[in-house]
Amino acid sequence: MSIRSERAAAVAEPQQYANARDAEYADLFAQAPVIFAALNGPKLLLEAANPAFFEVFGGDVSSVGKPVREVLPELAPQGVLDHLEAVFRTGTAYRARDGRLVIGRPGDEREGFFNVTYEPRRDTEGSIDGVIVLAVETTAFHHAQLLASEQRILLEQIARDAPLEEILRGMARTIEELSPDTIVSVLLADVDGQHLRHGAGPSLPPFYNEAIDGIAIGEGVGSCGTAAHTLGTVIVSDISTDALWENYRDLARRAGLAACWSTPIQGTDERLLGTFAMYHREPKAPEPNDIALSIAFARIAALAIERHHTLAAQRAAQERERAAREDLAFILEASTAITREPHYAECLQCLARLTVPALTPLCAVHVLEEGRIRQIAVAATGPAEKDLLASPAIRDEVDAAVARVLASGATETDHKARSPARLSEQAGIRGYVCVPLATRGRTFGVMTLLATDRPLDRHLIALAEELARRAASSADNAHQFSDRVQLARDLQAGLLPPEIPTIPGVDVAASYHPAGEGLDVGGDFYDVFPLPDERWAIMIGDVCGRGARAANTTGLVRHTARAAARLLSDPSAVVGAVNDALNADAADVDTFVSLVYGELRHTSSHLSLNLIRAGHVPPLVRRADGTVEELVQPGLLLGIRPGFDGSPGGVELYPGDSLVMVTDGITEARSADGEFFGEDRLMDSLAVFRPRPTTSAALLHFLTSAVTAFAGSSTVDDQAVLILTAT
Repeated sequence: MSIRSERAAAVAEPQQYANARDAEYADLFAQAPVIFAALNGPKLLLEAANPAFFEVFGGDVSSVGKPVREVLPELAPQGVLDHLEAVFRTGTAYRARDGRLVIGRPGDEREGFFNVTYEPRRDTEGSIDGVIVLAVETTAFHHAQLLASEQRILLEQIARDAPLEEILRGMARTIEELSPDTIVSVLLADVDGQHLRHGAGPSLPPFYNEAIDGIAIGEGVGSCGTAAHTLGTVIVSDISTDALWENYRDLARRAGLAACWSTPIQGTDERLLGTFAMYHREPKAPEPNDIALSIAFARIAALAIERHHTLAAQRAAQERERAAREDLAFILEASTAITREPHYAECLQCLARLTVPALTPLCAVHVLEEGRIRQIAVAATGPAEKDLLASPAIRDEVDAAVARVLASGATETDHKARSPARLSEQAGIRGYVCVPLATRGRTFGVMTLLATDRPLDRHLIALAEELARRAASSADNAHQFSDRVQLARDLQAGLLPPEIPTIPGVDVAASYHPAGEGLDVGGDFYDVFPLPDERWAIMIGDVCGRGARAANTTGLVRHTARAAARLLSDPSAVVGAVNDALNADAADVDTFVSLVYGELRHTSSHLSLNLIRAGHVPPLVRRADGTVEELVQPGLLLGIRPGFDGSPGGVELYPGDSLVMVTDGITEARSADGEFFGEDRLMDSLAVFRPRPTTSAALLHFLTSAVTAFAGSSTVDDQAVLILTAT
């Protein structure tokens, strides 16, 4: 072979090698999903690439022969060319997994993830003449991992009961990150089942979210309203031409929205919970993975919404239970406090006081007495509210409403008045309720509540009615109690002297204190009355028992003593007449009376008394010098047997001397530990009394104060005291 032929063969061999290599590349990678490219020389010219390369990175076969830096200029700032040049220069392969690249020309970029291998390519002599690029796009796998991770985060948020708004907003942001050209919105079904409410739409303009908040559920109401109505996915690829968006087209245009795909969110019972929408700024039809993504997140949204509804229902139930407990506690405490008030007026004043401010800022209670209506109680949070009720216009309207309720026996409110009511039209009044106070089929009063801060709701009205019902019963009982107490006091007053007579040379003082509330007529009594021959009769006594029998016996003793004393001049005979009257009146009932009876007359220098004691607490004489003497002549109780055998004892009182007579309610008054006040303590108390000059009133006050200090103000027995001081 000639030299020329050898040179020709030498030139042809590399070319043949290159052609053979191209054929090999084509055979290996033309249809492979793996991205392949062969780069030649130090300038890394694109020598060959398979269709997968151009599909991912753009361009076509016309790019072959050009430097990769020109073909894919966006890769240079991301360090790809630096790695390729390093492989060519050093001969060391480079591998990377799940690397992130932004590919595409400006305005058409997208994010991708790749596993790449850059291998040095060698010629027949072993020299590096290029770089082989092998890559597999893992974007879908990466997104699947990211999606799974985000779904797990959302599920964890649901599990820890994160706020629904936070979960839905996070879900929307996740999808928008996975699909950068997507805008997400979630609408929630309203409790009325007829409308959709804003749930989340972090990337939508605020005016758009506000406009679609509350849209109706129905056919032709955009994508979301229609999807909620049909319970099926609604795809609108071009909002500008789709009939479903006819009434919302301008709104979408202002928001820059061109496409919308909406999927209904349904619960486990297939109940509508809301809608999940994906918007786009360009007309676009969804791909299968878009629909799958929408359905997947609609399921997560359903879990979050159902969990939210469950928690809301639990909280509502707990709140109702708490409110019910508070209502019951209020009613029980209020009714207990009202019941403790024994008197009618105080009972109703307590009712008014307890409703303010617990129910309303202002309360008035009116009662019907002897055919006339009067305000018996009022309570207000402050002077302004009280002045409001006192204004003539409001007072007249309240009076008119009270009259209507007394006549009808039914509650009246500003919501449903039985006749034209103008109370709620008055300045400062936001609402009112007039509740009847009724018992035993009779309406005797009205409780009026006036609201100045807010209208009254049904719950508050129901509370007012229940409180009024209980208070009416307590007030009726208190009214009966008050009547009974007043009757007992009137009867008791009738059994005592209307007033102590004036006796020349004698300072007289007396007191009577009924036990407890004085509900029953007591048996203690005293009397002072004139006798012929300038004499005076004095007596103090105690009838066994209380009530009508005691009152009857007290009257019998007093009237018998007064009648007998005018006819008989001997104190023993007078007491005997009383004993005979008691035994004649006793019938089958044992009636016992303790008594001290005496007759007083004047001498030139002092007072002289004849006293007879029948089973009573011994009278005491306190001398002017402070010494105390006990008159201890014996005597049996009256009414035990016929006939009285007793003799009087004489007592001389000089100026400054006092005769002190008490009933056993004084000596038997008990301290907190059960100790009696006793006769000895009574004598000691009189002995320490030192005012000068001595008066019966001062001595009486000193004595009763000592008993009160020892036993307290509440007594279990009636207490009577009669004191005579010689002047």
